[in-house]
Amino acid sequence: MEILKNCPICNASEFKLFLECKDYTVSQETFKIVECNSCGFKFTNPRPEENRLGEYYKSEEYISHSNTKKGFINSAYQIVRKYTLLKKLQLISEFFKTGNILDIGCGTGEFLNTLKEAKWDTMGIEPSESVRRMAIENYGLDVGGEEGLKELTAESFDVITMWHVLEHVPHLNERVEELKRLLKPKGVLVVAVPNCSSLDAKKYGQYWAAYDVPRHLYHFSPKDIESLFKRHKMNVFRTLPMVFDSFYVSLLSEKYHTGKSSIFSAVWNGLISNLSALKSGKTYSSQIYLIRK
Repeated sequence: MEILKNCPICNASEFKLFLECKDYTVSQETFKIVECNSCGFKFTNPRPEENRLGEYYKSEEYISHSNTKKGFINSAYQIVRKYTLLKKLQLISEFFKTGNILDIGCGTGEFLNTLKEAKWDTMGIEPSESVRRMAIENYGLDVGGEEGLKELTAESFDVITMWHVLEHVPHLNERVEELKRLLKPKGVLVVAVPNCSSLDAKKYGQYWAAYDVPRHLYHFSPKDIESLFKRHKMNVFRTLPMVFDSFYVSLLSEKYHTGKSSIFSAVWNGLISNLSALKSGKTYSSQIYLIRK
């Protein structure tokens, strides 16, 4: 196991135990989440060595890698995704009608294909070779491995997106610098991550599915995202909700907590979480951050 000795955001070296969470998806192992005594950032520590992280993604339950439709939860996810893909396209179209887009962690390629059909010049990065193959074979996309990031030309993308990906990246600060290097001067970086300060996170505690240890190495609040990018001289200029995530995460969390998918409880808790976030403005289960240099 790898032990982080410094906080990835503020570089402090003293932490306290926040939670112990079980990996319900693949290994059934238990992992610790610590909280930085200085800035409050939460991260999985210790965590699997980088060369072993791939083992924790090998499951049909991990939908972004398998694209499975088995079971009620995955079927519901697929239905909602068709709608959210169009909403993502609309969001990006607020800034550019067409252009060059890089999607990091593109999975099986559905988002990039939506952009390709809208006449964007698309490129994807996906660490998993088998998943890359699905994106290429199904949609004819240009998708490479993570090692190709460093070979890309500086300031070559109008938009860079990371949909629920930043929390998976082993070298957090190095990745943010890479994003900054690749983004055009007037470009927009779109980062979506779970929000560990949301009401559903507090409701489910150790069973909150979006902790997703050890695949999620970091557990961000809005303050953490702003601090991280400020450290790299980048600015979060807008925050947007992902309102469906509270329902999906609550469905999984109910399953982890009780052993069964309680649809009524999940929908209720997801709704209450969204209503709470609507009042506060910044505590949705997952959020989109729009960032510029």
